[in-house]
Amino acid sequence: MRILRKGPSARMWTPRSRVSVIIPVMNERTTLPAVLREVKKLRAQLELIIVVNGSTDGSAAIASMSGAKVIHYEQPLGHDVGRSIGARHATGDILLFLDGDMVIPAAKLMPYLHAVERGVDVALNQYNGKVAVTSVHPVVLAKHALNAVLGRPDLKGASMTTIPHALSRRAVETIGVEHLAVPPKAQAIAIQRKLKVAAVHLVQVGRINPVRRREKGSDPLGRLIIGDHLEAIRWYTEATNERGLRTDLFRNRHMVR
Repeated sequence: MRILRKGPSARMWTPRSRVSVIIPVMNERTTLPAVLREVKKLRAQLELIIVVNGSTDGSAAIASMSGAKVIHYEQPLGHDVGRSIGARHATGDILLFLDGDMVIPAAKLMPYLHAVERGVDVALNQYNGKVAVTSVHPVVLAKHALNAVLGRPDLKGASMTTIPHALSRRAVETIGVEHLAVPPKAQAIAIQRKLKVAAVHLVQVGRINPVRRREKGSDPLGRLIIGDHLEAIRWYTEATNERGLRTDLFRNRHMVR
């Protein structure tokens, strides 16, 4: 008797589509080999694109030996710009975005590919950030707030800022690769233009994301990401109206003008 199991796994399902895996890398020699080993376990037609920027630790050599298409910049590109550049060079039907410093088992990547093949345009990580705490991090609040503004509170904190996530070719063409450098803005564009956006699988990236050393009281990356969310909200209100399609109920503004 044949037993059918629910849910994709790396052992039972093979994507039909060509998959472009995009990995920005900056000084990640210690984790990059393991990241690549997991990617190569995916049962798919793979196009591996590694965007090496500002690396001085030999990451570029590891990338070159992997058989990937390597795009090398001597200077740092800045946060998330590597995703946009990698997407511009990608030829796959599905684009899967990872980071060079987080090792995620292939079996946990497969659901994103499976979701896109089933018709999802933007397949997001279900990771919501830490919310059951006394003081919620401002970046986590920004992710939840943006989804509420976009009329998708069901997404909670799911965000294109978080890896892994996957895009259909239709999503890439609709959003525009240039906007992938600002992931919250790309998410706003995807939702406003009626692409199918869904949080499809949970990877606990909060547990594996390496802690970056910074000066006490300083969080420049956090401020940058919050700024990205403000940029996304500005884009959305310009694309819709000043209240982002929210009702003004019975407020008669003209009476005080």
